[in-house]
Order: sequence, then structure tokens, then C-alpha cells
Amino acid sequence: MVDSDPFGAIREFEHGDTTYKMADLTVLEEQGLCELDKLPVSIRILLESVLRNVDGDTISEDDVRNAASWEPDVPNVEVPFTPSRVVLQDLTGVPAVVDLAALRSAADRAGEDPKLVEPEVPCDLVIDHSVQVDYFGSEDAYEKNVELEYERNAERYKALKWAQNAFDNFSVVPPGTGIVHQVNLEHLGRVVHDREWRDDQWLLPDTLVGTDSHTPMIGGIGVVGWGVGGIEAEAAMLGQPITMKLPEVVGVKLEGELPEGATATDLVLHVTEQLREVGVVDRFVEFFGPGVQNLSVPDRATISNMAPEQGSTISVFPVDEATLDYLELTGRDPEHIELVREYLESQGLFGEQHPEYTETVDVDLSAVEPSLAGPKRPQDRVPMGDMKSHFRKLVHGEFEDQLDDYDERELEQWLGEGGSDPELAGDGGAAAAVEPDADLDPLTKRVEVDLGDGETAEIGHGSVVVSAITSCTNTSNPSVMVAAGLLARNAVEKGLDVPNYVKTSLAPGSQVVTEYLKKAELLPYLEDLGYDVVGYGCTTCIGNAGPLPDPIENAIDDHDLWTTSVLSGNRNFEARIHPKIRANYLASPPLVVAYGLAGRMDIDLETDPLGTDEDGEPVYLADIWPDTSEVQETIHDSVDPSMFREKYAEVFEGDERWDALEAPTGDVYEWDDESTYIREPPFFKDFPLEEPGVSNIEDARCLLTLGDTVTTDHISPAGPFGSDLPAGQWLMDHGVDPVDFNTYGSRRGNHEVMMRGTFANVRIENQMLDGVEGGYTIHHPTGEETTVFEASERYREEDTPLVVLSGVEFGTGSSRDWAAKGTDLLGVKATIAESYERIYRDNLVGMGVLPLQFEDGDSWESLGLDGSEHFDIRGLDDGLDVNDELTVVATKDDGTEVEFDVTAQVGTPAAVRYVENGGILHYVLRRLLTQD
Repeated sequence: MVDSDPFGAIREFEHGDTTYKMADLTVLEEQGLCELDKLPVSIRILLESVLRNVDGDTISEDDVRNAASWEPDVPNVEVPFTPSRVVLQDLTGVPAVVDLAALRSAADRAGEDPKLVEPEVPCDLVIDHSVQVDYFGSEDAYEKNVELEYERNAERYKALKWAQNAFDNFSVVPPGTGIVHQVNLEHLGRVVHDREWRDDQWLLPDTLVGTDSHTPMIGGIGVVGWGVGGIEAEAAMLGQPITMKLPEVVGVKLEGELPEGATATDLVLHVTEQLREVGVVDRFVEFFGPGVQNLSVPDRATISNMAPEQGSTISVFPVDEATLDYLELTGRDPEHIELVREYLESQGLFGEQHPEYTETVDVDLSAVEPSLAGPKRPQDRVPMGDMKSHFRKLVHGEFEDQLDDYDERELEQWLGEGGSDPELAGDGGAAAAVEPDADLDPLTKRVEVDLGDGETAEIGHGSVVVSAITSCTNTSNPSVMVAAGLLARNAVEKGLDVPNYVKTSLAPGSQVVTEYLKKAELLPYLEDLGYDVVGYGCTTCIGNAGPLPDPIENAIDDHDLWTTSVLSGNRNFEARIHPKIRANYLASPPLVVAYGLAGRMDIDLETDPLGTDEDGEPVYLADIWPDTSEVQETIHDSVDPSMFREKYAEVFEGDERWDALEAPTGDVYEWDDESTYIREPPFFKDFPLEEPGVSNIEDARCLLTLGDTVTTDHISPAGPFGSDLPAGQWLMDHGVDPVDFNTYGSRRGNHEVMMRGTFANVRIENQMLDGVEGGYTIHHPTGEETTVFEASERYREEDTPLVVLSGVEFGTGSSRDWAAKGTDLLGVKATIAESYERIYRDNLVGMGVLPLQFEDGDSWESLGLDGSEHFDIRGLDDGLDVNDELTVVATKDDGTEVEFDVTAQVGTPAAVRYVENGGILHYVLRRLLTQD
């Protein structure tokens, strides 16, 4: 019999009247395996998981030794991590449920009990990514949006309700409750679990993976958790450890405190910018230092939330007194809070730690200034005072030909850099400002728009057409939400209003936010400016901003306007917020309201007025910006534990709409071949029990040649799409009118739509086509231009394998499993890039697609490739090894060969097994169907 406690580390722990079991890390130190004080906290958490889960099969004694061997110069070993739970959101959760249902169908077809497929760890799915802002600026906007949400998504929700009943370890938080990460922070997160396991009562650290890249937000309360693709999450649900290389850990030392006027959002934009420059991809990040005590737990969570924007796997804070106070504030049971303290103290995990780190980064909180980020990447911070100059430069780059007639000094003045030019001063010698020629200035261009009902508006380049308080990053944080409410109050009292062309919305992360805004008597002021509650979900940040008024959209198209959005979110990638909005900026909730009031982004809020009061006097941002002391006093008077206990008391119950859903029943899902939302995917049909293995890829063609920072939004868009695209054409062929298309995100349970939407973002640029945007390519050897999907179908008919070429940061962004699933279904056998973002790379492996990386200094451009070549990938006939060195031979039409080396980004033996099996779920299913 295998010894599941080879180190004698399993001991009893007494608390109250209960005796628990726990895996005691101090035993490993006593045996000389490690010095706990020198290990980063996150590594100790990984070590505990490995130690507790030793079974002699998937996790061995050597795995414990490997995890304990961490040091700043990290050894090249792997660890099998078993999370204590899994968190899903509905856009990524629906395809996960569809895959689990498909696995059950495959088991049933094989004559096995379908209940072999059952989550082994608790899974919580929060429906939060489907509500869309169709209605806004009215008191009934929330009810109308939720009603539409159910109309559009009832079929998907029925599938989720089936899963809730069919699986023992699967819970669903119905629509209208909150954003997954805020619900996780305020309610689901336990910090420490007291759980029945292996027929005993155990204590263990709360750890998780989630199918959303912002899962690390839970690090704000000291919980280790990160985002994975749905494919990897499903395997984790089914008991498969997540095998990973022992990570480097970067320590971020915080010092000082935030100055007056700076918010947690401003801080996170600074941290994101700084850590992107340091380079933390594939690394853990831990925060420490005296500045930690100057941040509230919601402030910490705001920073942790943007781990994927920083590039890190996790961004975690220590569990300290502030954490316990937050657990109390959010209504957790006092006895559990005391258990958290006692358990973590026994493991040496409570309070500030001073371990060794691979690298240390210093961040001075006092240097933080009000900022935004954009226009299309969250790490591109723009100081608020530079926004006017920044946007003018942006427009200058786009409309350069219209500015050629400026002389150098005039252009500098127009860009906001020249100030007053002494050489242009009058006789009195005073410097005179240079006013640009209105005929040459694109930003003076205004278009009058008839909004109907006698209303008109003027919009132009830089006009803010979406102003949204949205997303988990900020709506979990009372300091910035209350600041937005106070700023709105001050603006209303000054007589300011939002221009009628601005689409305003407020999407709180939980119902508790609405409660404390009401108690503080601030919600009416936000509503006066049009920031009515539109839903409790991700909305604008995920691409569910909803349509703009038709006259606005038409004006943008007709006049090629560079309009803008400003949102309190974490993502602003191209075409994500709205396909017609060219520039999108992340900002704190109070700045979202400020720019909404201004109605334009080409403004300096430090010097330019937002508008005028009733007496015609200018009103500046400084006139309405709330003091930090007032914000904190309002929070103290308005937020209390009873709000959290009340709102989360029946979190899994749902409203009358949820009760009315008639979901399928039974252990095996009843597939509907006529459905346009939920269809059985092809991955496990005609499933062979034999492992397919790998072999050389011969005579492949290139589907796309891509540049740098191609995101998962480019690869697998989440937003709306039209009837002119393959996905829309498929829906129309199946009787769906364009008005009912919904979004790509909502159709993720239907592989027919999703593979047609892969590489179909309206802003993606395939370099095979000069200056063409959208999902188009050239079919070789015919040279015909066609859609990516249509080309892939022709290649499939010709039995031609495919590759994709890309630059650096391939697959950055959301943890979107369909970015990899769609790549696989298009027939892509390998991607070749200069570098990858972690989740997309791992998702490709999870689908059996080889992610290959050019050698340093190489790129498809530097090698003289253009995508017309034939590609052979050699070195696989003898199997695949970890980080295997392979050779690619690209043959041009004239017979010239370009040979270059690549590295398979397959970093662990487990990842090799997944590729050899055609994917991680294929591997798991084979194990389930062939076990004794």
C-alpha cells in the first residue's frame, strides 16, 4: 500500500470542540527539506498542496522535495498543484459545462457509467458576463436589461441549471447577483477551508483556479489563485493536478502612502506599467513592505485583480489583521475568522513575511498620480495631465496628411507641447499662444447628429460616447465607488450634466454596492447624471457595452470619427469595448464620471473646465473632487456587515426568472441538433482509446501572419458580430435573424459559431493582406482572398495542415479557451511566435496544438517569410520531449528553403502527455475509460 504520509507531516489540530487533520509544513523544516522563513508565502501554499495530496501515483514524495527545493535561482523542476476549488464565469463556464456533458456522452457511448465524469473539487459558476447594456440612463434600465438577458440566454442558462442538478459538486450563482471576482472576494473565498476529505475533517488553505484571467483578484485576501483556460479548469475539476514549473517569485516592496487625489485605480495603473517593464510573465508576485499597511483590502484586491495586465500568474498580499477585519466586514462567521488566524499562525503564514525573492521591485505609493491607460492596452499609462497632448498625438498619427501644412512650431502648439512661444510674442514682449488653423485641426471637426425627439448632438474626434463604471477591478472597492458618488453629487450641485451623446452606465460588482450607495444618499446623484444601475455583471469591460444609438454609429461610420470610451475596467483591447470606438481608456470611477461630464478626451482636466455653473462660471475638476477624508468617513458610515449577510444569504437561489427555467434532467445531457446555442462539440465523438501520439508536420500552409500583441480578443472575440461574417451567415442559414445573433461570448456553447469566429475580430490584421482589417486571408496556392474560416475549410478538403505565424506576446489577454479550441478546429497544428502569454500557450497545449517559439532574434519577418511558403516541422517522429528543439523548413514557390530552429513551449512531462493525446481532456477521458 502506498504511504500517503511519507514525511509524517499529517497531524491533528484542535479548535473548539473539533479535531481536524492538517498537513504541517513545519515538519518539513524539522527534517531539513527547507527553511520556511526563506520561502515566499505562495510557494509555501503550493508546498502544502503537494504535501497533503501525496498518493504515490499522480503526486509522489519526490514532488514534495521538488516543491520544497525552491530558492531565488529557481531549480528547473515541476510541481503538481491541486487547487481546493474551481471558479467559473458563464462565458467560459458554458463551454466547460458543454465539455463535461460531452465527456459524459462519450462515457455513455462507451458503455461506462456517465457519472464517472464528476467534479472532484467544488466548483462555483457565477453568471455575470452575459448582461448587456441595451437600456441605460433610466430607473428601469436594470429590469429591462435582465429581462433581455434571459430572453437571449435562456437556453444557455438551462444548460447551467442542468449541470447544477446533474453534478454533485457544482453550484451556480444566478444572474443579477454580481461579478464573479467580487462575489469570490466578498463571499466564496474562505482563506482557510474546514472540509470533509478522505473521510476526515481537514483544515487546508483556500486555493483555486478560475476560467477568467482576473481570478488572481482573490490574492487581495491572501488566497493563491490564478486564471486558466476552461480546458485546464475542467481537468482540475476532474481531479487532474495542474502540473507547472516551480515559478520564480517577484517581491514588490510597497512604501509610503497614496497622496491626496490619487486612487487605488491610479495605483494599479502605475503597478501594471512598472511590472510590465520588469517582466513578470510566468512569475508569481507577492507584495510586502510598510506600504501594505496603508492599503485597505479592497485596494489590495484592485491591484491583485490586474495580475494578467501586469503579466504575472498571481499577485498576492499577506493575510494580516486587515484581512481578518475585511472578513468580518463582509459578514463571514466570527468563529471561522478565528479559525483562519489559528491555522495560519500554526503554519507560519499569518502576518507580514520577509522571505527571499527571485527579484525585488520597489514601488513608492507617494509617487502615484491620477492616470488613465489606453488607447488599446492596459499597461499604457497616461498621466491625467498629459491626456490632452496624448490624444492629439494619437489623432496626429491617424490624420497626419491633414496636418502637413503646419509649420513645426504650430504643430508643437497643436500637440500641446509648445506652450506659449516667445518668438511669436507681440510688441509688448508677452508670450502669445498659438491657435491652430481650424481648417487644419481634425479635432475641431464636429458632426451634428439628429438623435430624434427634437434632440441633436455634436460629436467629433475625441468625443466620449461611452462612460461606464464597470468591471471587477474597481466596483469591489468602496473608496473609488463612493468617490464617484461624491463627485457626482458635487457636479449636480454645481449644475453640471453629461452631454446627451454619452452612453452612461453603472454596473456594480455586487448588490452590496447599490446598498451602500443608497445608504450614503449618493445613488440619486449618479442617476441624475445618467449613471443608473444597468445590471450586476461585467458589461462594458467584457464587450457588452451594447449598441450606440443608430445616429451616433452612423455618424462614426460616415465621417470616420475617432470616438472614445472611458471605463473603470481592466481591458481596453481593440474592438473589445465596441467595434466602432477606436480609442478606449481605463480610469477610476470618479474619473469616468469626470470625463463623462466633459464629453471628450482631448481635455486637460488640470487646467480646462468641465463646464460652467448656472452663473456661467467655469467649473474645474478640482472644484468637485472629493477629499479623501470625506470618502473614508462616508464608507465608515455606510458600509456594514449586515449588508453582505443579507445579500449573500440566498446567493445560489436566484429570482423568479431563474426558478421558471425548465432545465433538462438526467445524468446525460439531451443534445438538441437544432440548437444554435448548445451543441455537442466534435472533440470526443468517435473517440479512439489508443493514444494518437505525435509525428512530423509536413507540407503545411500558413493561415495567418500576425504582428505583435495579438490578443485573445483578436483570436476569439466576445462581442457582437454581423451577418456579413461566417458566424453570422451560419446563424442566418439556421433561421436566426441578425437582431438575435447576441454575441460571440454568448454562443460559446456552439462550436459551429465559435470556429467561424476564430481570428475574426474586425481589428485583427493579417500581414498577408496589405492594410486589410478583419478575419481575412489568402488561400495558397490560388492566391485568392477569402475569410479565414473559408480558407481553413478549403485546406481541410485538401488535407493540408496549417500553421500560424506571430510576433511577441501572442495570445495576451483574457483566459479564453475558444481561442485555442477554435485554432484547433480550424486545422492549425502548430503556431510559431516570438513569445506567448501563459494562458493562451497552455490552452494550445490543452488542445494538442504545438506552440513553437522562434529563437531569440528571429521572427517571420527577419527570416524573410511572407506566409506563402510550404512548412515542414521536423524532429517529432521520435516523439516529443519537454521544451523540445525542433526544426522548421519553409519552402518558397521558387524552391528556396529557409530553415530555422524553434522551441516547443511544452514545459512539463504532463504537457507532453496532453499533446500526445490530442489534448488534456482527451487524456483524462482515456484514463477514465481505461481504469480498472
